[in-house]
Amino acid sequence: MTRNLSAAELWPLPAALPQPVFSDQRWLDAVFLHWRIPEEVAAGFMPDGVQPDVFDGSSWVGLIGFRMEQAGLGRGPGIPYLGSFNEVNVRLYSREPDGTRGVVFLTLDANRLPVVLATRAAGIPYVWSLIRHWPPFPGNGGQVQGTTGEAAGGNRAGDFPLGYSVHRFGGSGARSDFTVIPRLRTAASDPLSIFLTARFGMHGRFHGRTIYVPNTHHEWPLFEADVHQISDELVGAAGIPVSGPPESVLYSPGVRTRFGRPRLLGKGG
Repeated sequence: MTRNLSAAELWPLPAALPQPVFSDQRWLDAVFLHWRIPEEVAAGFMPDGVQPDVFDGSSWVGLIGFRMEQAGLGRGPGIPYLGSFNEVNVRLYSREPDGTRGVVFLTLDANRLPVVLATRAAGIPYVWSLIRHWPPFPGNGGQVQGTTGEAAGGNRAGDFPLGYSVHRFGGSGARSDFTVIPRLRTAASDPLSIFLTARFGMHGRFHGRTIYVPNTHHEWPLFEADVHQISDELVGAAGIPVSGPPESVLYSPGVRTRFGRPRLLGKGG
């Protein structure tokens, strides 16, 4: 009989992080929703020098929400106020000719305007939005108390829906509302879940060149989840047509990550 491998056994070993470290962050209460899409659709969004990464004959588009906490510069402490915010992003999956895997962000919604302005200046497609995390707790400004490290102890995550609500500012701003019910007794260790979440860098465009920004972190504590409700316009607004429920639904209480020195692809990179 062939035993089932655990997520830790399937998890790829990340490459050594190029120094210096330029940011240290915590990602909490992550919800991952993914749809299968044709490879040729994803190819139209890839920066030069990378191609869509494929699993089971398809590319995948993800709608991911999480709480950024204590993001700081270098190895220093988190920046007060600006280092903690809600984020929801739409992303695709990329691969270099040498096999280096990453993600390509189509949009990243955040509820901190200075963060949006600074990152857009660097070529990262952030959008300023009102984002609420559900469930909110009284007196906490719509934010939910941390759950990292508490899931195994039977905290409130998993007992009722958890997710995010996004409303982009502006009269025609896209909206998204999605909540899931985590199954905290069912670890997600299948190859697709690892493929979608074991990503250690992003590919993007910077002044006409393709850039790769590496990061590193331990394996996510990852659980299966069930969609409670979803009404999304962000994926379609990013130019990716999807229909029906997501094929992959995952939840993680969170992970700590660090970002290292970026590199340019191609000649002179």
